[in-house]
Amino acid sequence: MIPAAQVLSADHDDTLALARGGDATAFAVLVRRHQAMFFSLALHVLRSRAAAEDLAQDVFLELYRNLWNLESTAHLVSWLRRVTGHRCIDELRRLRHRWELPMDEVPERGASARPRDLFLEGRLQQLVARLPPRARVVMVLRYQEELEPSEIADALQMPVNTVKSHLRRSLAVLRAGLLKVGQP
Repeated sequence: MIPAAQVLSADHDDTLALARGGDATAFAVLVRRHQAMFFSLALHVLRSRAAAEDLAQDVFLELYRNLWNLESTAHLVSWLRRVTGHRCIDELRRLRHRWELPMDEVPERGASARPRDLFLEGRLQQLVARLPPRARVVMVLRYQEELEPSEIADALQMPVNTVKSHLRRSLAVLRAGLLKVGQP
């Protein structure tokens, strides 16, 4: 077993190699380094902290089982996004209903210079929740995780043009839904 201080100061790829070798401390370091990314993705797609935590546990177990397949830290990040995205889609299909997350449970991002329109935010959340599972994951990866379409395509193993189509169609649905708000 390698001392924890050495694992914590190790290069990302070295930490992955140590974890693949069975080092529990190195695996814990990998989880800590990347858990925020895939938990955030799961939370924004599933809109339920409990469901996101359950999904994160499943992803941790899957990561542990598949460590030997991961070649580098970049591959690890891509793998985590792909597995988390697919697990979110599967969970949404399984539930067949949309979760509602009260606004007070949404973690605050950094303070914004302009005032927030809570009605608009709430309406957008409702509209995004109505998107099909795959389109919702694509939207969250693009606008929450700020990934480029090519990165989303890699993460979800789909063609870039399919990602762009999901984005175009989803944005059209959101626009139409927002325009309906002011109409009787």
